[in-house]
Amino acid sequence: QVQLVESGGGLVQPGGSLRLACVGSGSILSIRVMGWYRQLPGAQREFIASITSVGTTKYADSMKGRFTISRNNAKNTAYLEMNSLKPEDTAVYYCNAPIISRQNPNTAVVTWGPGTQVTVSS
Repeated sequence: QVQLVESGGGLVQPGGSLRLACVGSGSILSIRVMGWYRQLPGAQREFIASITSVGTTKYADSMKGRFTISRNNAKNTAYLEMNSLKPEDTAVYYCNAPIISRQNPNTAVVTWGPGTQVTVSS
């Protein structure tokens, strides 16, 4: 079974940094693009950034400058480096990717991780 699992969340003080990781596991053949989203309390899930298998990145305008996405294709892992964190960054952070697997070699199945909680508070 193919899955994505996020890690690295937690409690951090304002101005601090965190590095989130999203690891894909299972019979993965390829992941063309991996993305990060977040969902603030009482709000809809919003796009943060994405990265393709060749390293092309895309950011939401509001996320540019403080957030950096990177990727290790060999490990099916994407990272999100978050700096100068603010209380308004408190949210559940999710990883998303369309995954081609041995079970579905002809279809990229959109897969979400369960999310990791990030709390920015003093």
